[in-house]
Formats: sequence, structure tokens, C-alpha cells
Amino acid sequence: MNTRPNAEIAAAAARLVVEEGMEYGPAKRKAARLLGQRGARAPALPDNQAVEDEVRAYLELFHAETQPAELAALRSLAVIWMERLAEFRPHLTGAVWRGTATRLANIHLQLFCDDSKAAEIALIDRHIDFDVQTHRGPRGDDVDMLLVGSPCPTLGETVTVCLSILDHDDLRGALRPDGRGRAERGDLAALRRMMAAP
Repeated sequence: MNTRPNAEIAAAAARLVVEEGMEYGPAKRKAARLLGQRGARAPALPDNQAVEDEVRAYLELFHAETQPAELAALRSLAVIWMERLAEFRPHLTGAVWRGTATRLANIHLQLFCDDSKAAEIALIDRHIDFDVQTHRGPRGDDVDMLLVGSPCPTLGETVTVCLSILDHDDLRGALRPDGRGRAERGDLAALRRMMAAP
């Protein structure tokens, strides 16, 4: 089987992730279109791990001097939001957790709530503006995602904090490692340990 088109899509998707701040799914689809890999004869899209490997290689090649500081700023901002929303058992996931984020990345927090509307009420009570979207949850159903614009003084711009509202019962399954044995998300204590590591 020829895996070259698949590898080309992964590399092109990685560039879109880093340079345009796209999420993996949309980046893979756009990369396939840009490369003319569409239709019945098109190769299967690469998995997220293949794209992440390419993202890490791209960062090392083109952003090695700037990305670590940008990641540190985003993780510091994530800490603030995890402290602010501690009652909802926040877990950081996505590029900021995995260490591949640049200044264009969103901060993705998963909130595990007994009441799905409790997080919205908490934001309203604190006079925090947010938009609501839906996306696919861990069980394959649609879940709410609250989008908050948060100033990041270190980066000098506003960062989007994405708060996925999940059921409290989803927390147990959320802690399973990925195919390479790595945690796909972490709580505030885990994030602080990661930030303190050399």
C-alpha cells in the first residue's frame, strides 16, 4: 500500500495547524483538498498521531525559538481558568496539554459537571461573556462547548478558551492513556507538575 499521499496530507495538515491555528480534523480535510486528494480514489486521511508527529517536526524546524515561550504563556493562562472553574473538575486537553501549541492555539478545557448548565450559570454569575457551540463528545453525542475570549498579556492578544461540558460520569474514561501510553488530558495538579518539569 502506498502511504506517501497519506504522509503528504499529514505534513500539509501540520503546517495548517501551526501556521493557521486549525484543529486536526479540519486541517486534514483542507490539506487533502489542497493536495487534490479527493474522491473515491483518495487515500484515507492520516490519524491524529501522524499529524501530531508532523506538527512536532514542523515546530522544531521553524518555531523552535518562539514556541516554548508561547506554550508557557498558554499553560499559565490555562492554570488561571482551571483555578477559576475548579468546582467543575477541569482537565486540560488538546495542543496546550500535549505541548504543541503556539500563540494561535485555543485552550481546551473539559469540565465534568453533575448539571450541564451549571458552568454556564457560573460564567453568567461572574459576568463572563461566552458563546455556545456543540461538538462531538466522548460518547459520540453532541455536547455543549462554551467559548470565552480571555486576554493573555504575555502574548499581547486574546486567546479563545474552549470549555467542553461533559457529564461527571465521563471523567473515569477520560483518564485512560492514548495508544502510546500518554495521558490525553490532565487536571490542575498534573499541569503544574508538567510546567515545573525541566
